[in-house]
Amino acid sequence: LVGYAIQYGCIAHCAFEYFGGVVMCSGPSMEPTIQNSDIVFAENLSRHFYSIQRGDIVIAKSPSDPTSNICKRVTGLEGDKILTTSPSDFFKSYSYVPVGHVWLEEDESSFKIRPLSDFGFLRASLNGHRFSDD
Repeated sequence: LVGYAIQYGCIAHCAFEYFGGVVMCSGPSMEPTIQNSDIVFAENLSRHFYSIQRGDIVIAKSPSDPTSNICKRVTGLEGDKILTTSPSDFFKSYSYVPVGHVWLEEDESSFKIRPLSDFGFLRASLNGHRFSDD
């Protein structure tokens, strides 16, 4: 019995590590794309074949609480110049995304499982005003 439990545990671990799993998203930061308490399937397979691109939704460790995860959209890649103040501000402030990092922001669009009425792929939406070509 213990042997079967270990075997199934290893299979489950590999499935969640390499293929993905379900994640409950909490908080309003990705609305309207992902609502509070929506359940999404977070697949891990594509990260082995493709690099992260602008517009991707990622699940990351929360910087304020490393025991919880956050769902955010990638809006900048390493080396990008990002507007960190409102576009309407007279004095604009910019930051550069460091090498080996990405810039994540909220949506204020992944594959939604629940509620069933919204089942399907999520749209790609970027906060276009945050990115600078200067």
